[in-house]
Amino acid sequence: MLKRIITAIVGIVLLGVVFVYSDTVLLQIAFGVMALLGVYEMLGCIGIRKNIVVSFCTYAMTVAAVVLTFCIEKHSLFFAVYASLLFCVLTIIFASAVFSEGKIPVDKACIAFTTCAYIITGFVSIILTRSVSHGKEVFLLVFLAPWVTDTFAYFGGRLFGRHKLIPSVSPKKTIEGSICGTLFCTLVCFLYGYGVERLFEKSYPLYMFAVLGFIISAVAQVGDLIFSLIKRRYDIKDYGFIFPGHGGVLDRFDSVIATAPLLLIGCEAMMKFGLMG
Repeated sequence: MLKRIITAIVGIVLLGVVFVYSDTVLLQIAFGVMALLGVYEMLGCIGIRKNIVVSFCTYAMTVAAVVLTFCIEKHSLFFAVYASLLFCVLTIIFASAVFSEGKIPVDKACIAFTTCAYIITGFVSIILTRSVSHGKEVFLLVFLAPWVTDTFAYFGGRLFGRHKLIPSVSPKKTIEGSICGTLFCTLVCFLYGYGVERLFEKSYPLYMFAVLGFIISAVAQVGDLIFSLIKRRYDIKDYGFIFPGHGGVLDRFDSVIATAPLLLIGCEAMMKFGLMG
């Protein structure tokens, strides 16, 4: 437990530094590295990390996606180019499976591409969320909402848990814990919106923060379960060990990866409909 607490404190400090300097290149570097580590962990989990073609393609895709955030400011154009990049990488990975004479099973090729694309999209969305209008105000929610959900789902489950959520995927998670995580996340997001409103002296629809918090919480828990399902499929305890007591990047950022694109879409929609000033 002490190791987990120390790691959490160090992680919060480092994240605080990134947050303070989030309008600089430090943001892209930090989460670009996290994305690379996440892809590295996933390839190791699947057991395809030693394949040069698949590894090179996924690492290159990660770097290219992060570089695109420097070059393309308009998000619609970014995702058009990003989608083209994904298609090219997918074609190469499939081609490598075709010509490998069975050395690269097609199911592993598919899983490697889809999981890595999922990871990269999540981390890139973190970077893009900071660049939207009002990004400075909502950026912290990328981490706050999923981690509040995780924390209160854990303690809620410990205190009130009676009914298992999906025991075949995550034996310790309970329905009561899930409800606690969702309720507290909704409340925290509402209070976060109120605090941001007072801090930046701007008017925000606080009910939208509550609605967004409720949705993010639900998606965060699904994201957590997705990575738990993959771990059970490949019979591993943790994806990595970069965070002592917490595991790897994917163990700590599983719910963040799932919710970052949702928050990005939510912010874009709220701005389009004039809900954020």
